[in-house]
Amino acid sequence: MQRTLKQSVTFEGVGLHSGKPAHLTVRPAQAGHGIKFCRTDIAIGDAIVPARWDAVEQGPLCTRIVNASGVDVSTIEHVMAALAGCGVYNALIELDGPEVPILDGSAAPFVRRFLEAGLAQLEEPVWAIRILRDVEVCRGDAWARLSPADEMQIDFSIDFEDAAIGRQQKTLNMANGSFVRELCDSRTFCRQADVDAMHEQGLALGGTLENAVVVEGDKVLSPGGLRHADEAVRHKMLDALGDLALAGAPILGVYTGARAGHAMTNALLRKLFEAEGAFCFVRCTPAQAARLPGAGVHLGEMPQVA
Repeated sequence: MQRTLKQSVTFEGVGLHSGKPAHLTVRPAQAGHGIKFCRTDIAIGDAIVPARWDAVEQGPLCTRIVNASGVDVSTIEHVMAALAGCGVYNALIELDGPEVPILDGSAAPFVRRFLEAGLAQLEEPVWAIRILRDVEVCRGDAWARLSPADEMQIDFSIDFEDAAIGRQQKTLNMANGSFVRELCDSRTFCRQADVDAMHEQGLALGGTLENAVVVEGDKVLSPGGLRHADEAVRHKMLDALGDLALAGAPILGVYTGARAGHAMTNALLRKLFEAEGAFCFVRCTPAQAARLPGAGVHLGEMPQVA
């Protein structure tokens, strides 16, 4: 059955790119509501922004959604991943500005508060998107693909010049709380040279060594080092889950990404929904629902570092 939160939870922090204070509250919602953002600072016009693939304005640094009135919300990928990873399909997210707070740079603070608040089962079944044939997008040496499978799986590979990251690859079946155990605490990462370039462009103004993993060559500059030896690829998988959640329903299929990012994952969803015979909606049986991300998850599965 569909799920939502038992009670509202609130987060305070700063926007990664704007550097401005951000106040966010995730509220329960009824079955069929989906995930929607509400800009509480918008007094006139439509303040509701649906968290959907067709509301995305593509960009390389984060996921940004915009409604028909031009109201936008950015850096939504971590809270979307946390909701998907906890199996929450319905929520209203109130936000007092244009950017979701970055918190510690991972999805763990969201996940912890969601599980502490508790998850409520609703009286409507879960519908999933079953992938029927391969759909792929390529841009240079980067590509992403969705392939048929009975469960959701993510297979990701990255290749960076900096030795602190280098080449990393990981495959993970997303069933039964694996997101919470394996991925949710992995932080966003970047090279020091990228930080300098973004600052010159007026971006990443809220970024610090406490809410991102910053590397330079073979050195990790962030205090405490890495949470996982392959934290970078784990975070890319976290981002992918959050971006795929914009499909509007859990996906039964394999997502494979190589050097892929936010824009490519959204391009993949756009191609999927345009491709005839590439997918169908299925009402999940109890056995299928038991293998969806977030099924059976509990607070005891949270990583110790989070």
